[in-house]
Amino acid sequence: MIGKIAAAAIGSKIAQGTPHLSQPGGALLGIVTTSVLRRMGPLAVAAMAGGWLLSRERDKRSRQGASARSD
Repeated sequence: MIGKIAAAAIGSKIAQGTPHLSQPGGALLGIVTTSVLRRMGPLAVAAMAGGWLLSRERDKRSRQGASARSD
């Protein structure tokens, strides 16, 4: 119960900085995310985190390449 409340609070705070997400939507997203992650298991969570980091690095490199090409 405390975990769901904490997840809702964190989701609500994240929603404040996200343009198309309301605070109640962020709270709901936080609760759903923690429930899904708890059911998936550690290997799936690690795979998702690795995919997220890979996509982030790829986006950063493409932005650097685009700015180098435009100069």
